[in-house]
Amino acid sequence: MKYAEILHRCFRCGYCKLPGNYSDFNCPAYAAFRFESYSPGGRMWLLRAWLEEKIEASRRFQEILFSCTACGNCVEQCTMTNIKDDLLKAFTAGKEELAGLGKVPPPVRDCLTRLQKFGNPYGLAKKKRTSWASDLGVDLFSDQEYLFFPGDVGAFDSRGQEITRSVALLLKQLGVSFGILGNREVSDGNEANAMGESDLFHLLAEENIRSFQSAGVEKIIALSPHGFNALKNEYPGMGGTYQVFHYTQILTKHAHSMTFVDNLPHVRVTYHDPCYLGRHNQEYEAPRNFLSALPGVEICEMDRSRLDAFCCGGGGGNLFTDVIGSGPESPAQSRTSEAVEAGAAILAVSCPSCAVMLGDAVKSANLENRLQVREISEIANDRINGNAH
Repeated sequence: MKYAEILHRCFRCGYCKLPGNYSDFNCPAYAAFRFESYSPGGRMWLLRAWLEEKIEASRRFQEILFSCTACGNCVEQCTMTNIKDDLLKAFTAGKEELAGLGKVPPPVRDCLTRLQKFGNPYGLAKKKRTSWASDLGVDLFSDQEYLFFPGDVGAFDSRGQEITRSVALLLKQLGVSFGILGNREVSDGNEANAMGESDLFHLLAEENIRSFQSAGVEKIIALSPHGFNALKNEYPGMGGTYQVFHYTQILTKHAHSMTFVDNLPHVRVTYHDPCYLGRHNQEYEAPRNFLSALPGVEICEMDRSRLDAFCCGGGGGNLFTDVIGSGPESPAQSRTSEAVEAGAAILAVSCPSCAVMLGDAVKSANLENRLQVREISEIANDRINGNAH
């Protein structure tokens, strides 16, 4: 197994489970299950024991490995500077070994099968990928400045489609020149990669790269931070080098062009940092700067924010596999409770996966009367069109 040589160097000090201010547990799987085996240090020891044939690849062992959401908190907090940068790579390598043996939890197997057969984790036909744009007048990419890349959640999930439409409408209103690939787009592959299926990731990425090259794409606006991460950091190694932007970076650049109605109500908003935009790509300011440009919006921070932000639990494919599960101890419910404690009326997100996870958590916890989960372009559009309340 790749990175096997670092496993013995972990002495389970426990910092990997915590945020920088030690205010709470910050590993989503450990916070949900509270067993040391689900912590990053626990995974290191279990992987070593498995490779040394001291334990078997049981169903529980599989679930422990695939419960990792790839949030990256352990990489930031690990005190062992000679191994910290390879922690997630080691966990992904462990998943890859299990996948190669056909020993993965059934929901993971099913998700990967759908990705392979349909090019998306929903198992839906390619022709449905552009249903979100049916009446928006969004053109296929030809000679526009940017390719807009909605990704799987933005294309197929009902909540994700709402967000994709909102972002596309605001981009058009701000005069941003963009087009879409339409049915030629397939999954960016980020979740396949995080689940250890590197071969499948390469197949998906190479198909997208061929489409990008045939269309003459040079600049890409990614809706999902997961797609942003793959396009920016993984595709160049396969010959797909582009200028890649997360949509919040483009919105912030054009925020001065927005025009708002008068007498907008005041609202307290707290922002949830997506792991793949924040920790993985160090973009913390663009979403906050955009929210700050909206009249009547007061930003309040949760205890865990920016580098210390707590993952919603949807990464690493968990949005589709639900290995961590839901309930009061789930990462998403913990995060919505933290937003309420911060005094926010709106929990702002810039990731369709986070919107789905956190929105479901608000409903499960019966918090609809206290907290709304809104994507940042939706907040802007409400205040542009006079629908804010």
